[in-house]
Amino acid sequence: MFAVESLQALIEQVISDRTLIVATLSQQRSKGESSPSKVQIKPVELKGKLHYQFESYIGTKVEHLNIAAEEAAAQMFSLLNDTFRQGLLCTVEADYQVLISKKSKVSILTKSSTKKEMPNLAHNRRKRYVLEDGKPVPFLVELGIMSSEGKVLARKYDKFRQINRFLEMVEDVLDDLPAGRPLTIVDFGCGKSYLTFALYHYLAVREKRELNIVGLDLKQDVIEHCSALAVKLGYDRLRFLVGDIADYNELEQVDMVVTLHACDTATDAALEKAVRWGASVILSVPCCQHELFAQVENELLSPLLSHGILKERFSALATDAIRAKLLDLMGYRSQLLEFIDMEHTPKNILIRAVLSPGGDQAARWQEYTAFRDFLGARPYLERVCADLLPQEAAVQ
Repeated sequence: MFAVESLQALIEQVISDRTLIVATLSQQRSKGESSPSKVQIKPVELKGKLHYQFESYIGTKVEHLNIAAEEAAAQMFSLLNDTFRQGLLCTVEADYQVLISKKSKVSILTKSSTKKEMPNLAHNRRKRYVLEDGKPVPFLVELGIMSSEGKVLARKYDKFRQINRFLEMVEDVLDDLPAGRPLTIVDFGCGKSYLTFALYHYLAVREKRELNIVGLDLKQDVIEHCSALAVKLGYDRLRFLVGDIADYNELEQVDMVVTLHACDTATDAALEKAVRWGASVILSVPCCQHELFAQVENELLSPLLSHGILKERFSALATDAIRAKLLDLMGYRSQLLEFIDMEHTPKNILIRAVLSPGGDQAARWQEYTAFRDFLGARPYLERVCADLLPQEAAVQ
């Protein structure tokens, strides 16, 4: 056993010698909603000076605090002395396992290892977002995600990351959108329109593109609120309408279609419209894929399909695989991407499709039908798009 002073000396040594690679503090002394369940500490370089980033896990949130090197040892010791019972300090020379008993008795186990190299601190910096924390963005301020000074509110950080993740995906396909003319974009099921406003800000304000965006949703009060906010922000080429996806026929040609969390076959209705418009880019996050759940049947899969929760998840994944393959058959290059972390929602897959005609359609059709028939599926999207599929693709 060691005295608490020995722990303090160890922490001060690895900090002053600049040999700490990463430290993980865990095992809360007492649980509380505002107390972190774990803290990870690693060195970072900020403005040419060494700091230590304290990454605290509080419920489903992650908070970051960068502390100057000269203050980091005291903060780490305070956390181990008051909040946690366990710590693992990985250094260049050795790893130290710290255990603290209920009577505050300290055990320090040293594990020697092959000498490690310090990481490149430039790679340890916080992720650089398309929209940065600390720089005011009018629509984020109005939507209650940022303060007027540009600081992202702690309770809204997940939404802030989601918006940035979406814009990263848009950024990747920017060159696939038509150039030299105004863009037309439709957001089906726009809801509170966080991403609709983000899309307008990114394309119109930052990229200086001429465009027209239409947000469509069934909720009158939501549309009224979004319309008022668009006027307040001066987003004069952004309109919001009340309406159903299947009934929307205002436009003859659209360059990008966005559909997020449209339930069940409403996603397919949006995809059909996007394809018939010849949209250059489609971004879709499906939700509530019930159609295939009621259809899928295969004796070989009975160990999986006999469990409701497994059947539901399998059906959702298979549905999105079918959608992606059908888009490929209709002249697109599709990808399935993680939209946000699974810990926030299981509905975290985004289908990104870019118009890209070509490829061996016969082989694609054979691959698709083999998969479809194996599952016993009769997909809605295939039925409504039969005339857009290869000639042999008519649904029997």
